[in-house]
Amino acid sequence: MPASQIVGTAVRRIDGQPKVTGQIRFGADLPIPGLLYCRLVPSPYAHARIVKIDASAALALPGVYAVIGGEELDLPGLNPASRPKMPLARGEVFFRGQPVAAVLAESDALAEDAAALVNVEYEPLPVIPNAAAALAPDAPVVRPLPKSAEDGEAAAHATVSVAEEPKEQQGPNVSDTVHLKRGNVEQGFAEADVIVERTYRTAMVHQSYLEPRVVTAAPDPLSGGVTVWTATQGVFYCRTEIAQALGLPEHEVKVVPTTVGGGFGAKICVMEPLVAALARQVQRPVRLVYTRSDEFLNPTPAPPATISVKLGAKRDGTFTALQARVLFDAGSFPGAPMAISSLLLGSCYKVPNLDIQGQEVLSHKPGPGAYRAPGSVQASFAIESTVEQVARQLGMDPVELRLKNCVDQGDPQASGDRWGVIGLRACLEALRDHPAYRAAKQPGEGRGVAVGAWPGGLEPANAICRLDRDGKLTVQVGAVDISGTSTTLAMIAAETFGLPLEDVKMVHADSDTAPNSGMAGGSKITYTVGEAVRRAAEEARLQLLRIAADKLEVSPDDLVLADGRVHVRGAPDRGLAVKELARLSLEFGSKYEPVYGRGATATAERAPGFAVHLAKVRVDPDTGHVQVTDYVAVQDVGKAINPPEVEGQIRGGVTQGLGWALFEQMRYDEQGQLLTGTFADYALPLAIDVPNITPVIVEVPAPRGPFGARGVGEPPVVPPAAAVANAVEDAIGARITDLPITSEKVLRALGRL
Repeated sequence: MPASQIVGTAVRRIDGQPKVTGQIRFGADLPIPGLLYCRLVPSPYAHARIVKIDASAALALPGVYAVIGGEELDLPGLNPASRPKMPLARGEVFFRGQPVAAVLAESDALAEDAAALVNVEYEPLPVIPNAAAALAPDAPVVRPLPKSAEDGEAAAHATVSVAEEPKEQQGPNVSDTVHLKRGNVEQGFAEADVIVERTYRTAMVHQSYLEPRVVTAAPDPLSGGVTVWTATQGVFYCRTEIAQALGLPEHEVKVVPTTVGGGFGAKICVMEPLVAALARQVQRPVRLVYTRSDEFLNPTPAPPATISVKLGAKRDGTFTALQARVLFDAGSFPGAPMAISSLLLGSCYKVPNLDIQGQEVLSHKPGPGAYRAPGSVQASFAIESTVEQVARQLGMDPVELRLKNCVDQGDPQASGDRWGVIGLRACLEALRDHPAYRAAKQPGEGRGVAVGAWPGGLEPANAICRLDRDGKLTVQVGAVDISGTSTTLAMIAAETFGLPLEDVKMVHADSDTAPNSGMAGGSKITYTVGEAVRRAAEEARLQLLRIAADKLEVSPDDLVLADGRVHVRGAPDRGLAVKELARLSLEFGSKYEPVYGRGATATAERAPGFAVHLAKVRVDPDTGHVQVTDYVAVQDVGKAINPPEVEGQIRGGVTQGLGWALFEQMRYDEQGQLLTGTFADYALPLAIDVPNITPVIVEVPAPRGPFGARGVGEPPVVPPAAAVANAVEDAIGARITDLPITSEKVLRALGRL
């Protein structure tokens, strides 16, 4: 394939065939000599004092090596506000399923049997099961925390923050607040002809990846450090967390990424410090493999939220004021994406007067993590449901109302920062003109539209491109591939350097050998690491051209590199193969330096991604069943480097969004006991539940992205919940404000329950 035709064409994923044929090995498949297996002892209480841990029965089993409780775990960097840095409870448990001890044995089955024999004596304490109870005037303190708590996984995933303001302390269980405002909302509502005010609730949602968490660690007898094999999305972030927890210099912690069998923001760093600490403490390799029960009992889910929105508009559709109260239940560890949600809720439309107050509160449930576009789904569900109702009250077309008020380049976000180059208007226009939107509505059909936004993550990145003796280009990065980015990065390198794609090899190295790259999260790998790869390939290309120019006795500017060959411009017969030039730079006694390009990025300019979705539904009035019959997903991707992969990301995101909308919910009772601890109780969309999804790609180039590309992974999961809710209201004439939209809620809205 000619190099000039690689970017923008359909390319099969590099890892596609080995994955579907079962050749890929995951973390649990790694053979490690002398391995001990770890099982955790979970708390049966949501809140209790640990009185005593009796491990005698477990230790009596032959082959049980050790039982280590939180007090015995050697963790110099202990931080009670951080799940990774307090992986075992000490003194008190704060959620059902919190690990209180680790059992190490010679086999996994033996470790499981021994864990069941560990007898823990508890003194039950009062349980605060949700945010409402946490905010009650007489609510006891959920748990004491340091004054300065660390950011959670969602913040690390998103790398998006809101400018610091004085925190508004509003109770002992309020762990964080944010306040965004401009103009005068009272005056804005006075000018409004229509005002819609609603409260919306979203559920706690699990990422539901196929591969449970797997971590293996082995002590390094030479350095006194540790090597950790883990299915992490962030090699260097994970290394930092482990080093801080263990009190080690970072160079004494080696993180080797294993293939990630699904992550969606959850597999960043949770149990890695625990397994590393255990391995160093017993001086044996240790492996922890979660069961599906572990995944539900000790998760890092998307936290539940309650969002109240009040939106005013004039008769012509112009928005005048927006007021919102955003409440996130962070469970027992702070770090919910409350600030991101508050920011995005007020940033997609031009509203001269706004007042958005956000609160994060603690309760006796597991702490939050990142989940694909953390905070954005909740914000979109609230604001887009409200915008739809304004359109209905005004009798306006919902897309035209959004076009009238949508933000453009240079408009302020809720924080006061200005939007850069964005494609929201282009996406709205593309949906407005799409045949599915223009077609007449069928009898019994409901239609809903919604907008979704993701600011785009940022993180410095390096990449290396090395030309080998055989004329092949090896591209080395420290980023983990969770979504097909290996193929995308290889395409960028091939296009830039001038080689066929099959002559490019991707290497995802460990923390000792890889160039520093950012976390695979926040839709930033193509945008940041991809640009670093482009620059590295460009530098390597220039180095090669200088060698060719010397051999051919011409200026480098007079050379063309394409299809594995360098030739003089206008004289294609006068040239040299890349393979021959590579050999010249690597042979003994050569006067030419090896071709070794380095690329780096540290851009401060985000590449926001916008999506506009159309959902069509049918609702059975007798059963309340909601069937999504058709779906159109319009998204600005900047430049679709590999269009089938982009479309796959959009379809996958929509499918997960339908899970948010109709199926998924982690439910707890008033005592903090999990009621949905298996896939028999926690519903996921099946193939039969997923409609035909039509991706529509819009390309508004990002100025700093490689070939204009933006990240594509986050935006498609954001609008579905609101789009489906809007379609359901269109079908039944009643608004459902709580997710998921179950048959029971539909029948109740219809007055049949």
